[in-house]
Amino acid sequence: MIINHFNKVLLPSGYLGVDIFFVISGYVITSSLANYRTESLPDFFLGFYARRVKRLVPALCVFVAISFIVSSLFIPPEPALEFNSYLRTGIFSLFGLSNLNLFKQSTDYFASSTEYNIFTHTWSLGVEEQFYIVFPLLVWLSGFGRNGSKGERKLFWATLILSIGSLIGFLYLYPTNQSAAYFLMPPRIWELGVGCLLFLILRRRGSNLRLFEAVSPILITAALVTTLFLPLSSGLIATIIVVFLTAWLLICLKPMKIGYSIFTHKNIIYIGQISYSLYLWHWAVLCISRWTIGLHWWSWPLQVALMLALAVASYRYVETPLRRAEWTAKRWRTIVYGIGAAISTTGILLLFGKVPGLSLYTGRQLQLMQAGVASLTIPYSINGTTWKGQECILTDNSDVGKHIPIIGCTLGDFSNAKRKVLVIGNSFSTAFVHSFDQLVKEDNYAVMITSSYGASPVKEIPNNGNQAKASDYYWSTIIPGLLSKLGKGDWLFLANDMSDFSKKDDSPDNIKKIAALKEGIQRLSTELYPRGVRIAVLDGIPLAREANCKPVNAARQWFNSFSDQCDLPDRKESLLRRKPLDDALFELQRREYIKIVDLFMIFCPKERCIYNAYDGSILYRDKFSHPSIEAAKLSSGIIRDTLIDH
Repeated sequence: MIINHFNKVLLPSGYLGVDIFFVISGYVITSSLANYRTESLPDFFLGFYARRVKRLVPALCVFVAISFIVSSLFIPPEPALEFNSYLRTGIFSLFGLSNLNLFKQSTDYFASSTEYNIFTHTWSLGVEEQFYIVFPLLVWLSGFGRNGSKGERKLFWATLILSIGSLIGFLYLYPTNQSAAYFLMPPRIWELGVGCLLFLILRRRGSNLRLFEAVSPILITAALVTTLFLPLSSGLIATIIVVFLTAWLLICLKPMKIGYSIFTHKNIIYIGQISYSLYLWHWAVLCISRWTIGLHWWSWPLQVALMLALAVASYRYVETPLRRAEWTAKRWRTIVYGIGAAISTTGILLLFGKVPGLSLYTGRQLQLMQAGVASLTIPYSINGTTWKGQECILTDNSDVGKHIPIIGCTLGDFSNAKRKVLVIGNSFSTAFVHSFDQLVKEDNYAVMITSSYGASPVKEIPNNGNQAKASDYYWSTIIPGLLSKLGKGDWLFLANDMSDFSKKDDSPDNIKKIAALKEGIQRLSTELYPRGVRIAVLDGIPLAREANCKPVNAARQWFNSFSDQCDLPDRKESLLRRKPLDDALFELQRREYIKIVDLFMIFCPKERCIYNAYDGSILYRDKFSHPSIEAAKLSSGIIRDTLIDH
């Protein structure tokens, strides 16, 4: 898994190391509970959670506090209206909830953005800790450890049923909502359950396992490693194979077998002992390296050595002594101390992360008129009219039913304007609020700007995102109502992030989505043509989101001379990837359904696309590649030339 974190190309499915871990963890936790004897329910739970707290919390708190303080030297603070995504993840990780936080943010684990969040990897610890709420209850109710073979049978069948249900959920979610399948605990229970079931089966070895036991552990290990080389597109089948092979490996690891001595070698055992600390610290080293010197062939040995040194130090001086120490005679107090440590560490994070005067950042800040996602809602006024920001936007599903007023969302005099322009789209439409000054001031246009975050560019494209209900409401209610206000000579301007139509490969799904986009635009044009309303469509801009680059990182800092955090696809690759979209839009333009607004040369004036315009302006206001005000003003000429009457 660490190799995959260094370079995903070397081991494409190396991320499946966490699935291996889940199986082993299920096996180990069942083993530990099998040897715990008590007839008291409070004693059972207090004993279990006190041990978990002593095992997990001290090393986690030390890791989170130190990693955050060190990383704050190099990771720039977010704008005042933002909340650091990695700070939030760190706080949630202290309470076993970082997986829920990442899921809520619609994080794509395989996107480059995860590589720059120092606490991304703690999602798996969150899954495990949430499992610790479910499984001990199952153990107690079954009577496992108290009622002999009867308790074992009950636990076996209960775990089997729960695991089958979890696997069905995983198989359903993986193709439809991969973030849920990846980050949430219920779709992961089956992997932990396999380990639990395996322990119960191995306690009563029978002839039915002899076929599996006969295979060499070396052969199973080779098959397991080979699976990690499968491409990312094989994720579903690779996950199932890895879980199966891990269980098989545990079955055939027996004394006197070839390979057993390797797995029980003292150095291998020691790696297992420090694995928790290594799990915590390896990602911190990689993440801080990405923010600073980068990951290079010459730096890898130093980075691996640092990972091991930090893991050994954590295991020797934090994890082991505090796990073995008697914190208090009362086990409930041990749990309270653990919660207190998590709260105290949260205080440290908030102190250095949210108090401006205590910022530890050592780099130089770049000046932008506005920065951060929250700046998309800041009001803007010209010619005595004001676009009021939040009133004009559906930010999430809670805004379903919201009314978007014409007055308050329009720049210019909507009633007496020579021409009206209705701008609709996802969050990118609001990024262009500052592009219409000349149209309003000199050409007597009125421009109404609206947005529904995460909305589909046309209603024909299904929306399965977290803002799906808002998108549906936007297209079914808001847009038709606003379109009814347009007449002859007016414009509908579709301003969306089109990166979703510029995939690295022409997958059937991408082709299908472009066809749906084309169909939707044709429908709109057919509906509006009799009224003389014309349509303009924003073409795709460079794929800056893939760089996961904050604007401040577009400049060289003293600590990142060897790395390039803003590595976008160049002009040639970007245009090549945009070609299927271009083909569809140019056909629509040729048939006079639309006019294309192409800002590509503004955002990529040279052969290499970078975060700066030709005049040196920063082109993006946040890591999600929303155009900056500076970029919007640079784009105003092209937008005006498209919408003006010649």
